[in-house]
Amino acid sequence: MELVAGCYEQVLFGFSVHPEPKASGDHQQKWTPVADFTHHAHTASLSAVAANSRFVVTGSKDETIHIYDMKKKIDHGALVHHNGTITCLKFHGNRHLISGAEDGLICVWDAKKWECLKSIKAHKGHVTFLSIHPSGKLALSVGTDKTLRTWNLVEGRSAFIKNIKQNAHIVEWSPRGEKYVVVILNKIDVYHLDTAAVSGTITNEKRVSSVTFLSESILAVAGDEEVVRFFDTDSLMCLCEFKAHENRVKDLFSFEIPEHHVIVTASSDGFIKMWKLAQDKKVPPSLLCEVNTNARLTCLGVWLDSVTDMKESLPPAAEPSAVSKEQPKGSKKESGDAVQEEARQSKPNTKERGLTGVSEKPTKGSSLVAAKKRKVGEILEKKRKKKKIRVMQ
Repeated sequence: MELVAGCYEQVLFGFSVHPEPKASGDHQQKWTPVADFTHHAHTASLSAVAANSRFVVTGSKDETIHIYDMKKKIDHGALVHHNGTITCLKFHGNRHLISGAEDGLICVWDAKKWECLKSIKAHKGHVTFLSIHPSGKLALSVGTDKTLRTWNLVEGRSAFIKNIKQNAHIVEWSPRGEKYVVVILNKIDVYHLDTAAVSGTITNEKRVSSVTFLSESILAVAGDEEVVRFFDTDSLMCLCEFKAHENRVKDLFSFEIPEHHVIVTASSDGFIKMWKLAQDKKVPPSLLCEVNTNARLTCLGVWLDSVTDMKESLPPAAEPSAVSKEQPKGSKKESGDAVQEEARQSKPNTKERGLTGVSEKPTKGSSLVAAKKRKVGEILEKKRKKKKIRVMQ
């Protein structure tokens, strides 16, 4: 197991975590984080991190996505396609990576050949966050154009658009995909899949920085404060809260391994902490281990040696066919109303057509490149532009 975290100081940290043998008389097993690597490939602060069973990918304000082979512990190169800060990275299984950025694009990447299969102009403003449905058939995205958009990943097209009153900065599916949450500042709107309507709103003390579902109904919430809270998305009540750090919590991640349900937190105070969750979520979790990076952390991920390490404790994902709801004829398209683009939810054979339904050929100009080659290219391009300006003058 590897805890990975990015920071403002342009570094990716990796800490391998191993349980120590349980001594007689100890009530709880101790875990020890050991510094494994630091990587300084980006030329600006890190903004997103994601992991599958082989790779860790990082996004940055330098507009690139870097790939790290965790088995070989080597830099695997960089993906260059976006023009703007990479705001979100999500793997679906081991075959596909989806990225979003401030250029308004969502890109689907082949995570074997590292080629861009599909580039979608998703939002008029920035893409601020995206989340993939557990079935892999749908994705939700939010952006600075005040819209929540649903994407049919089977066919690589928009399913529908919902206008919202403010810019949302987080969207997240529940583990079974029966509900999702949309975060605007300190408000968390809970939506149900069968109605695509808000069923309730959770209010956090401060602006929310990260959320993660601990179960189909329980949501862990971190904000611009030292405290982490657990909310019940059905009753909208706060089940418990605990002081996790000395400064604001920037990111959360939760996962299950045999005998442990774990939540990991990263903070601006430089600490990464791993907590063991109690069965009763009204009881605060107990600290398993912590490590000080001495950096201002921005994003967090967990790499597990193989997918088989994950404990499948949840039922299969719900089919996402009920997301699109017919809008009554003649109704006004007001803020908060769902604007349906296409009602039909077809289900082609995904094995034949891939995640987006497109032939798996790379988008022109998108490829895996060495970071140094890209920098040289940028310098040459700037020189050419200067020469053109001089000639025109």
